[in-house]
Amino acid sequence: MAMSSWFSRLRCSSKCFFNSLALRTSVSRKLVRTQTTTNSESTKNPFLFWSRSLLPIALAVSAGSLALHPQSDPSLCEASSVNSRAEFVVKGSHKEVPRELIDELKAICQDNMTLDYEERYNHGKPQNSFHKAVNIPDVVVFPRSEEQVSKIVKSCDKHKVPIVPYGGATSIEGHTLSPNGGVCVDMSLMNRVKALHVEDMDVVVEPGVGWMELNEYLEPYGLFFPLDPGPGATIGGMCATRCSGSLAVRYGTMRDNVISLKVVLANGDVVKTASRARKSAAGYDLTRLVIGSEGTLGVITEVTLRLQKIPQYSVVAMCNFPTVKDAADVAIATMLSGIQVSRVELLDEVQVRAINIANGKSLPETPTLMFEFIGTEAYSREQTLIVQKIASEHNGSDFVFAEDPETKKELWKMRKEALWACFAMEPNFEAMISDVCVPLSCLAELISRSKKELDASELICTVIAHAGDGNFHTLILFDPYNEEHRREAQRLNHFMVHTALSMEGTCTGEHGVGTGKMKYLEQELGTEALKTMKRIKAALDPNNTMNPGKLIPSHICF
Repeated sequence: MAMSSWFSRLRCSSKCFFNSLALRTSVSRKLVRTQTTTNSESTKNPFLFWSRSLLPIALAVSAGSLALHPQSDPSLCEASSVNSRAEFVVKGSHKEVPRELIDELKAICQDNMTLDYEERYNHGKPQNSFHKAVNIPDVVVFPRSEEQVSKIVKSCDKHKVPIVPYGGATSIEGHTLSPNGGVCVDMSLMNRVKALHVEDMDVVVEPGVGWMELNEYLEPYGLFFPLDPGPGATIGGMCATRCSGSLAVRYGTMRDNVISLKVVLANGDVVKTASRARKSAAGYDLTRLVIGSEGTLGVITEVTLRLQKIPQYSVVAMCNFPTVKDAADVAIATMLSGIQVSRVELLDEVQVRAINIANGKSLPETPTLMFEFIGTEAYSREQTLIVQKIASEHNGSDFVFAEDPETKKELWKMRKEALWACFAMEPNFEAMISDVCVPLSCLAELISRSKKELDASELICTVIAHAGDGNFHTLILFDPYNEEHRREAQRLNHFMVHTALSMEGTCTGEHGVGTGKMKYLEQELGTEALKTMKRIKAALDPNNTMNPGKLIPSHICF
């Protein structure tokens, strides 16, 4: 095994300050296992899991980060005149919730509902996002079953009161805002693993199950769910936002890993979108229609997920480069070589510096690629050596790799905590994240053009990319009380989005649309595509009660 001296120092026992930060905000929840089956037997055993925080602190850049995206349409958003802090408030109309509806919800949910202002405020104005709304939910309900969800939705539809589904609160584009008030449906109590089919390699779960808790549950069976967004994300929310993460380059995004859904539509009807078969040509693909719909078409109540075998062996490698373009070129060359890497992550020199400051490390502060190779021991090592040769042909240096489990774990931990590492450089600043994605052949150009703009800015900007699939993030640190800082961060964000769109890319590779990215959709998709979406929305939700004001710009008509 090849390993440099600095790599050995990664095992140092000094604790990262993020650990205590995350622990202070964590809470315990029950994740109930109701059935585990193979093809020949079924067993039932209850158990406990430590679960996610209601307001997770340790968000990863891959799934979400703090963001500020002002709306260009004044009917949707305007600068807040209430708070001196630079933030944007989504407008909405509000009408008083009928007392009759409150009584109906009380009858359905019993004690699992609240009118408490603090609870409603936390659900309506997430603390981990700049996006705010003029209103907060009038009531928050915590259903325990699909039947309760159906009854809640029917009552809201009857009274024409908005519904906002709510998962792990890790989304950052305003998905869970309640600009029109209404009912927030918190799915956290629906957190059971309903059935595990080991030989079929699939699992049926409720939407409140966290992906990290699910993988803890699956580990004894030699299986895992391969998507890895931010800590605290739940399966239902991951479906709603069509999320992905660093492993998407090998295993795909959420749409590729969901076999079937059960969804409560706006009228309260429950729809099962597909069977449990791995493939089907029967009818419209309703599963993928719902995935990425961000709660605008229905409330997800059950998810059947495709699972993978835990890799037999893995190697994590790192390599340094003189420029981010050189690093991006190696990522592209690696993918074109046909090597089945499981992760290819790019960090620029500023991001590496932040990691060093936050973790007390001494990694070389140059643009860096991180790889993970999986398979048999021989195959993983063979692929590592092939990529080492590719890197050497593109000005790569200091190629090192690790096979020790603890070293590998610490490396990926630092990568997942990259956002919070940046705050070590400017503890009192806030962060804005640009999440764009382009065809792989355009990635090097996108990063090069963006890097020139970022380096010329007075703000501290870092680059992180899921380089294997063309997904590019920029983290911009700025003083939220400084108007010039805010405008500059805003300008940089717009620059990268429009640059990506000019390369036939997308304004959001994995964070979703919510309210923050709506202003870019017309340029990206065209008016006719948005009209088609609105027709589907109107057909399934004629009263526009399901998460109104999200995903589809309000000016689109048909």
